[in-house]
Amino acid sequence: MPRIPQLTEDPAGLLDKTRQQLGRVPNLYAALANGPAALAGYLAMRDQLTRGALRVRLREQLALLVAQENHCTYCVSAHTMRGRKLGLSDEELARTREASDDGDPHADAVLHLAREIIRTSGRVEDTVLAAAREAGVTDAELAEIVAHIALNTLSNFFNHLAQPDLDFPEVAA
Repeated sequence: MPRIPQLTEDPAGLLDKTRQQLGRVPNLYAALANGPAALAGYLAMRDQLTRGALRVRLREQLALLVAQENHCTYCVSAHTMRGRKLGLSDEELARTREASDDGDPHADAVLHLAREIIRTSGRVEDTVLAAAREAGVTDAELAEIVAHIALNTLSNFFNHLAQPDLDFPEVAA
């Protein structure tokens, strides 16, 4: 049972905005709507990051990796389903969750760097950053990687607190 209610009424129009962005309203968003400023900020950041330098597949891989690192079954489940819709195989999804070889040196560098950022709270070694840059990760992408980590950590932590009903096929984190 959810610890924070999943709203169905939408006086601020945020659930409609969610539906426009995602095509549906996942229970996470319905719970986050209890704090309209929190949901509005989340949606604004998510919307802006869809216009960034990182392509959709890599953004989804980052979301899955962050969910795995934060042990968020809700988000691992959601991003596994979304990853499949984007054409990621079960093997690619498993490798993404471990930040292991993606087969694409640039994506691999992004995932390895993201995992290090998470595990070190951003205090990555110079050699890790140099390896990412050597693989072609740009300064714009570096900023976006951290932004995606922040965005997804927000949803992961809120899921841990709110415990919304899982509305995706379950994949344990």
